[in-house]
Amino acid sequence: MALVVAVTTSEGTVRGIRSADGVAAFKGVPYAAPPVGRDHLRPPRPARRRPGAFDGVCYGPTVAKAPYRPPYDRLLPEVDIPGDESLNLNIWTRELHGSAPVLVWLHGGGFLNGSGSLPCYDGSAFARDGVVLVTFNYRLGAPGYLYLGDGPVNMGLLDQISALTWVRENIAAFGGDPGNVTVFGESAGAMSIGTLLATPAAAGLFRRAVLQSGAAHQNHDVASARLVTARFAEILGIEATRAAFEAMPIDRMLAAQPDLRALLWSDPDPEKWGRTVATMLPFEPVVDGEILPEDPAAVIARGDGVDVQVLIGCNLDEFRLFTVPTGLFDVMPEAVARTTAARYGLDPDHAFDVYRTSRSASIPGELHARLVTDWIYRIPALRLAEAYARRRAGSVYVYEFTWQPSAFDGKIGACHGAELPFVFDNLGDDGFHALLGSDRPRKLADAMHSAWLAFARDGDPGWSAYDVHSRSTMMFDLESAVATDPRAEERRMWEGIRD
Repeated sequence: MALVVAVTTSEGTVRGIRSADGVAAFKGVPYAAPPVGRDHLRPPRPARRRPGAFDGVCYGPTVAKAPYRPPYDRLLPEVDIPGDESLNLNIWTRELHGSAPVLVWLHGGGFLNGSGSLPCYDGSAFARDGVVLVTFNYRLGAPGYLYLGDGPVNMGLLDQISALTWVRENIAAFGGDPGNVTVFGESAGAMSIGTLLATPAAAGLFRRAVLQSGAAHQNHDVASARLVTARFAEILGIEATRAAFEAMPIDRMLAAQPDLRALLWSDPDPEKWGRTVATMLPFEPVVDGEILPEDPAAVIARGDGVDVQVLIGCNLDEFRLFTVPTGLFDVMPEAVARTTAARYGLDPDHAFDVYRTSRSASIPGELHARLVTDWIYRIPALRLAEAYARRRAGSVYVYEFTWQPSAFDGKIGACHGAELPFVFDNLGDDGFHALLGSDRPRKLADAMHSAWLAFARDGDPGWSAYDVHSRSTMMFDLESAVATDPRAEERRMWEGIRD
């Protein structure tokens, strides 16, 4: 039988529910004021103090966002809950009195989709195993990252800092140790963490970081951000000014975002988009010189930034998520793969020889997926790991997820997001059934979930730290094992190639 439990936070009393298995959940707790009206393009304000108790028994509103387009609307889980208090978080804990390690999750979704309330992010398994788990929402798309030239920018990043500040100030009331916080995230969530590592305002808010399928390179410079804003204004038929965008109904703005992304993907011309063509995301953190003073990848490369321990990795077949479900994987012309290699600065003949020799790819669709996977995910992750390894021995660990599900006749591979049910130990959740199928090995979940737990507790996930000599990498599969410098020739091929 579920029991009502209560804690006291800086905004007042919060009530949650303790389930029969002993895990207490507090959901939809506001960490900032509602971003409504003109505030949807302005920095987060503190949550108001409540005279009465807040009932955190169900998930709160999600931030405004456009839905996924087919076929991803049926492949990727998504939740939309109406309401104004969308800047909220969820907490799972076993003991209200104690000092347990804290894990704070930053969801993915390309800076356009996602929320902290997806069922696959349920934190019960982490709480069961002695960790306080927190998930939260942050502003996405134009409300989160539109650059307007005058006034504040990076609202999504500021939301993340606001949520982490709330955790530092309040998590002790939920049995968590504010001095032992690990942030972890996937895709845009991991890219956000890569940005936070180089954001002065985030210093001291977390001790460790786990980056799944994202590093520190996903950001816009001001010139590129201005180009995106101009193209977006053209689509909306307005002036590219703060006044015009603040007057724009948010529903209309959100409805136009998929059109902006489609325009970028159909015509990735650097003259029109700047360095946005390197990331292929229209909205992401902007190196504005204030909140984000410098390019995070450059800050980390020279050994600066937030001093934390890092666990970072990616999936073997990341980009297949974006070509297999659409059918493009099977019909990809070789010319497209060659053009992609050349755009990245590689010699196509040499790149194809390397991938084919290592048996990573054969048909053009495989070659293209491997190229983009390396460019967006694997190589940036290794470069971040190398920077941390050079700065302090034993500070960084690397993994790769290689398990192959049977979905899509086995073609989907270890695609983007495939590791999520295993990390959270939520194998029973049906949200990823259409993408991954129902056969999810328990042994793999035990291995990944326990590694994340161990890292959150004391910074050691259970294998050797990464260095530039051994390049030790945990390969998560049906039989997980450490490899030394996996696919070394492919890695070396990218040396000297920069975005």
